[in-house]
Amino acid sequence: MVRPHLPLNALRAFEAAARHLSFTRAAIELCVTQTAISHQVKLLEERVGATLFKRLPRGLMITDEGLALLPTLRDSFDRMADILQRFEDGHLQEVLSVGAVGTFAVGWLLPLLAEFQDLYPFIDIRLSTNNNRVDIAAEGLDFAIRFGNGAWHDTEAEELFSAPLSALCISTMAAQLKSPHDVAQQTLLRSYRADEWPDWFSEAGVASPRIKGIVFDSSVPMVEAALQGSGVALAPPLMFQRHLSAGDLVQPFPVYVSKGCYWLTRLKSRPVTSAMTTFAAWLKEKAAAMPQHA
Repeated sequence: MVRPHLPLNALRAFEAAARHLSFTRAAIELCVTQTAISHQVKLLEERVGATLFKRLPRGLMITDEGLALLPTLRDSFDRMADILQRFEDGHLQEVLSVGAVGTFAVGWLLPLLAEFQDLYPFIDIRLSTNNNRVDIAAEGLDFAIRFGNGAWHDTEAEELFSAPLSALCISTMAAQLKSPHDVAQQTLLRSYRADEWPDWFSEAGVASPRIKGIVFDSSVPMVEAALQGSGVALAPPLMFQRHLSAGDLVQPFPVYVSKGCYWLTRLKSRPVTSAMTTFAAWLKEKAAAMPQHA
């Protein structure tokens, strides 16, 4: 496409005058004279063949033709200012929007992000968390890190690693648990996936009790409840290594149940940027070093 000559000075003068509804204030902003602003606006009016302002005794009133022109100019100048601000020390500062399951973000990703920022200081990550329910398109995400089976409509998914669930509790409670059968006598903290505890008991060779109580939408508050002695949580030990290493939490039995994996996902229709390529390669490298069980 061959663009016609664009009268940038005149367009800039008009946009500033339209925002201020004043040639004087536009001139102050652009560090020119009021006469120069008036002259540039007149040149633009001649170019488009329409009056853009009505000159009033106490200021300006923008015409319908001016109102039609203003939104496109305002958006264009804002976008130009934004891209120029993203350059730092000769590099383009890229923005990467990532949504992640809260458990994954808190338990695994956050401790590693400082390393990523040291390696790639010109990629700004904007991280949002969720409870595994996310709309990549509506939220404008480059990536979503999800837990499940990898099957999401119109989405490309790359497996990162599995994080099997196991019973977790405080040490004083663990001391009362001599076998997995004893877990059934405790308050069982649970997620909205109703099959998790029954499957864990089945794996342990124990008949599942009737499970009732508070339902959590994330392992993070569930484990916090366990830390406060409210019951036994069924959560991925891999995501709570900090608490386990410190002795705040105990995994009383080496019984695991797998309900899915963590996946790095993106919309198939979304163009892949250099920042996305860099982040995906780094994340998969870190994930490949993960053990199967904590």
